[in-house]
Amino acid sequence: MNLTKFKKDYLRNWQLYLLLIIPIAFCIIFSYIPMLGIQIAFKKFDIVEGIWGSPWVGMANFQRFFSAPNFWQLIRNTILIALYGLIAGFPVPILLALVLNSFPKERYKKVVQTVSYMPHFISTVVIVGILMQMFNPRTGALGNLYNLITGTYMQDLFAKPNAFPHLYVWSGIWQSMGWNSIIYLAALSGVDPELHEAAEVDGASRVQRVWHIDLPTILPTATILLIMSAGSIMSIGFEKVYLMQNSLNISRSEVISTYVYKVGLTIGSGDFSFATAIGLFNSIINLIILVIVNQTTKKLSETSLF
Repeated sequence: MNLTKFKKDYLRNWQLYLLLIIPIAFCIIFSYIPMLGIQIAFKKFDIVEGIWGSPWVGMANFQRFFSAPNFWQLIRNTILIALYGLIAGFPVPILLALVLNSFPKERYKKVVQTVSYMPHFISTVVIVGILMQMFNPRTGALGNLYNLITGTYMQDLFAKPNAFPHLYVWSGIWQSMGWNSIIYLAALSGVDPELHEAAEVDGASRVQRVWHIDLPTILPTATILLIMSAGSIMSIGFEKVYLMQNSLNISRSEVISTYVYKVGLTIGSGDFSFATAIGLFNSIINLIILVIVNQTTKKLSETSLF
């Protein structure tokens, strides 16, 4: 668009351009200006001297993290939980959307939609509280059921390190699958009914119509969401992990986000430079993964973010 066309378009739609001021200002204030603080990852931050007056230490904070005894444990826990959640959770909203789209009765479809959406609006604290209550060996619903069947008390799953990834991932899938299926249902609503009618006339079964009509329709949307999910694979949610974490399962539950909190903000630590260096390393890895997955999907399916 040349300058003349832009001026004409601006004069004709100046109200719309005016509305852009708020989101642009929001991005600048809360996304770009804070990037100046990244420099403390390369400094020994002194609260008296401030960000600009603190002395430079180069890559010392990164070297300290790479040589930390728990470095590989943090990387392993973060990647394994993220991959587990991506592989197990990514197909579920797609399957739910396909099933809901195939419901013959609209009333039952709306009921299932409402029930599946509701967990999304439950706060993380409440979700973790529900998990603790349900899996309590003595007072929980599953604990009492186990005791009723076997006559013994089941083990406390929150005390078993190997159980932590399963509790974290599947509770997250249950909470978000209904909400995440909305975008796929929106894509499926754009399918031309005549395609299904023609396929049905040709003798295609419902499964064949889903496979050859519905699934290809939502494939570009699923690809974009997969790329975005892969770009945050190292960013495991802090709140839920921290609330589910205890001294017994910490060998599998300590991830980068909780470690950053502990070294940067807990009393007695407060090492802002070290925490910023870890967070910057995490963001760089996410960016690299995002670019790799984006280029791969672009070559395979010609669908990409950029």
